[in-house]
Amino acid sequence: MDPIFSAATNIYKLAKKVKANKKRCRRISVRVKALEHVVKSITEFSPQVKKALEELNLTLESTQKLIEKYTVANLVERILKSGSHGEEFDTVSERLNDAYQVLCVALQSEQSKMLHEVFRQREREDEMDGKEDDTEMTKCEEKLNLSLETFKQSSLVADGLHERAAGENQHHTDTAGQMNKPSFSSVAVRQIKPDELKYQHPKKPFKTTASCELYKGEYQGFPVAIKRYIDPMNTSAGSVVKSIFNKEVDTMKQFESPNILRMFGICIQDENGPKPQFFIIMEYCEKGSLRQVLDSDLTLTWIRKAHMCLDAARGLYRLHNTEEKSRVHGSIDSSKLLVTKDYTVKLGGFRLSKTETSLRRQTEDRAMRSLCYHCPEKLHDISFIYCKEWEMYSFGILLWEIVTCKNPFEGFSDEDIYQKVCEEKYQEPLPDDCPKELGQLINECRAYSGFQRPSAGVLLDKLRSVVTQLEEQQD
Repeated sequence: MDPIFSAATNIYKLAKKVKANKKRCRRISVRVKALEHVVKSITEFSPQVKKALEELNLTLESTQKLIEKYTVANLVERILKSGSHGEEFDTVSERLNDAYQVLCVALQSEQSKMLHEVFRQREREDEMDGKEDDTEMTKCEEKLNLSLETFKQSSLVADGLHERAAGENQHHTDTAGQMNKPSFSSVAVRQIKPDELKYQHPKKPFKTTASCELYKGEYQGFPVAIKRYIDPMNTSAGSVVKSIFNKEVDTMKQFESPNILRMFGICIQDENGPKPQFFIIMEYCEKGSLRQVLDSDLTLTWIRKAHMCLDAARGLYRLHNTEEKSRVHGSIDSSKLLVTKDYTVKLGGFRLSKTETSLRRQTEDRAMRSLCYHCPEKLHDISFIYCKEWEMYSFGILLWEIVTCKNPFEGFSDEDIYQKVCEEKYQEPLPDDCPKELGQLINECRAYSGFQRPSAGVLLDKLRSVVTQLEEQQD
């Protein structure tokens, strides 16, 4: 328990020194204080409580490093220039909420009541804090712009410097606009009218499969991918598709996350005609699938790779921890994750599954999924049921792909994979220059025993610490 108290004390001190995201940092410190008070009162340590305390310790360690980042002036300036801030606090709040949920089960009623009072308004408080912090960050951005303008007018002595400053000034302006841009979550998931969609002309699909075509378009100011089904199964059953979609919408609302592909809804054209056309509207990711990025000639730095790993872990964590009933993706691989123009990684390939199944013909040929993503338990026992432990092994293979930019078990037959993984307990090697802590995490996810693999929450905490450490080493 001592590491928990030590980290908590450091968080309280750091929260008073932050130069940005002050509301978020101080709200976090209030929640940590409530949890610390409860931890001090625990006298009986069941396995469940011990596990909760171990994970709380990891969360506090990564939280401490996160808040510390906002106390360092040059790091804050870098964050302002990148325009990326705030999302990290959402997952910290979720991890603290995890600890609250577990500890409440084991606590006396008065203690539970106190914790409930602190955490019950979590989402509303976080939204309010975020708005206030974003406003303050925009003001800081404007001050940077003003300083840059002063520098341009008084100190520029060469055209090269002038061009550079102009470029940075434009970047700051773009960043400020990005901060004020409406978020995806402000747009409701619903049935969309055909005239609400704008297509990129000429209308040519950027991807075609056996069952659908994907077009680039725009919806309510957001770039979107429009999936049009070719010869759908329910061509005369629009009401059936709508009914299934409406049932899935409530479930989809639980998965709002910057690292889960946003679905905007469905669209039915010529709904009452003899051959209606069905579309699914989703967020457009400019760089395509993660596999496409890794196969490209792009050079990815270690800090970029670590951020991509963290993005993917955030999406998986939200999926694994959203519902009381265990929820898994069911088909993790590098083609199921998509990448935006700024290299944000988003988990896709699982939402609106029932709606899509009702549209896609069952005769569609499906490629056999490689055994490289199968955990040792499944390779040993064909009847082994898909679970979070299996998914974490698949995710470890995915993280290995990110750091190596290679295809897993390339050139290996299914028999070779079975021999290597099951009999030899083999793990494909990591690059020699892979950061030690990142490599250890990837190997933990690929552990032979499912018991030894981390949960998505633990992985998230540790990856956040790895990213913060790499950012500090950049200076």
